[in-house]
Amino acid sequence: MKPTHLMRIAGFSAADINALLRSASALKANPADYIGSRPLAGKTIGLVFEKASTRTRISFEVAMTQLGGHSLVLGSEGSQMTRGESVADTAKVLSRYLDGLVIRTFGQDILDEWASHATIPVINGLTDLHHPCQALADLLTIQECTGQLQGVKVAYIGDGNNVAHSLIEAAVCMGMSISLACPLGYAPQQAIVDAARVGVGAGTVECVTDPMIAVKDADFIYTDVWTSMGFEGEQETRTTVFSGYQVNAALVAAAKPTALVMHCLPAHRGEEIAADVVDGPQSIVLDQAENRLHVQKAILVHLLGDS
Repeated sequence: MKPTHLMRIAGFSAADINALLRSASALKANPADYIGSRPLAGKTIGLVFEKASTRTRISFEVAMTQLGGHSLVLGSEGSQMTRGESVADTAKVLSRYLDGLVIRTFGQDILDEWASHATIPVINGLTDLHHPCQALADLLTIQECTGQLQGVKVAYIGDGNNVAHSLIEAAVCMGMSISLACPLGYAPQQAIVDAARVGVGAGTVECVTDPMIAVKDADFIYTDVWTSMGFEGEQETRTTVFSGYQVNAALVAAAKPTALVMHCLPAHRGEEIAADVVDGPQSIVLDQAENRLHVQKAILVHLLGDS
């Protein structure tokens, strides 16, 4: 039985993920076939975004259009939720109008509340704890570069945030190795690391504080912003704490000679990543960004399609 929501990567099996990646690859390779067949004709999704977004919002809107469906952006401002209407009532009502919801919010508990009351598929467009759409796009990008996922090593450098959490779950599930270098106090949540280690996935996860240790023998080096949305008040402190965690030429040189560099964007050049690295020949950040579109098409067809 296929999952009815996409809340986090841990809710999907390796078989589910492989099916999504196959679908995404086919959608990417043969867009005209799917645009012509309009697999989501007559379907409408609502995009409920409480956080700023460029890639997530636009890629979901374009995906629905190209698949023959429609999307509505439902910001919290302008809705009755600003006047006290509950998530429960809103989710139940929107379920009568829409075929799916993409929620981009703060706490994972808020997303869980949406899903518990909605009778239509709910997709996590980002929470403070998880970013599964990004991780799935990352898997597609890695697979395109290497031809496989099993045995690939990813080094993640920086803040153990929502992107890191989803990468851990995705990598371990698919038999990859992920090594995360984070400052003390900024490591991924231990419960997520522990759950990945005891799960059914064949991959491995390690957490260290030294970026040079993390990138040893790495096939991919991944980073994200030092200060995520909602943590702007910590920016000055974080800039100091993370000063030794920049992905620069010296760090890239310590990985495999063929190592490629990943970033979920937006990138702050000169902070978490050097300009000559993010804009250099080993960077695949634009491929990652493009693959958000193709993976999210696959997610939408998987969750909203009739088959």
